[in-house]
Amino acid sequence: MYDIIGDVHGCYHELLNLLEQLGYREQNGLYQHPRGRRMVFVGDITDRGPHSIPTLQFVVRHVNAGRALYVPGNHCDKLYRFFLGRNVQITHGLETTVEEYQRLTTEKKQWVKTRFIHLVENAPLYLVLDEGRLIVSHAGIRQNMIGQQNNKAVKTFCLYGDITGEKDKDGFPVRRDWAKHYTGEAWIVYGHTPVKQPRFVNRTVNIDTGCVFGGHLTGLSYPELTFEMVPSSLPFVAEKFRLD
Repeated sequence: MYDIIGDVHGCYHELLNLLEQLGYREQNGLYQHPRGRRMVFVGDITDRGPHSIPTLQFVVRHVNAGRALYVPGNHCDKLYRFFLGRNVQITHGLETTVEEYQRLTTEKKQWVKTRFIHLVENAPLYLVLDEGRLIVSHAGIRQNMIGQQNNKAVKTFCLYGDITGEKDKDGFPVRRDWAKHYTGEAWIVYGHTPVKQPRFVNRTVNIDTGCVFGGHLTGLSYPELTFEMVPSSLPFVAEKFRLD
């Protein structure tokens, strides 16, 4: 039994509220569910929101303790490359995480950097759960990609979705609506593209309900396919929600 949590983007207090609403309780610094359910994070745990470092620390601790699973998102990949010293642009939300990071002590910086690098390097591009009946991927995955891992095209799709390489008039990457063409039997749960309500299309569910843009943080319970939502404390930004 899993509770799959949409893009947190540093909305740490909303995350704790959602877990309480889902029935998790804190004990000895870790959250657990009385029925043994596990959290699954769909990526993009940092950037843009006010508390990226506490969110990162929370996910690292729970994954290391076996209480949670995680797949990386595009923002996770960029922060990972920043920590490796790569030449990345500190924009599009990364600047908020870097600002938090720079305020840490030297010791805490080292903890965050090394633990996050380890988290990403040991995370699969996507998760195959419940004997193949559930797939979790940050931006989704094509049916014919399931089963492939060390493949650049699969990585790009899992992190960014079905991008065309073009940008729209607002500067957003143009993405094909891959979910409309999915015909597989497995449920695919993903995020990445903010929607106002969890979006069920074929056997796919988009649970990025734009918490960092003033929407909600959503947790989808599997196999029940029910969801809980908590409202964001941030201002609503209507133009960030890309799909109906």
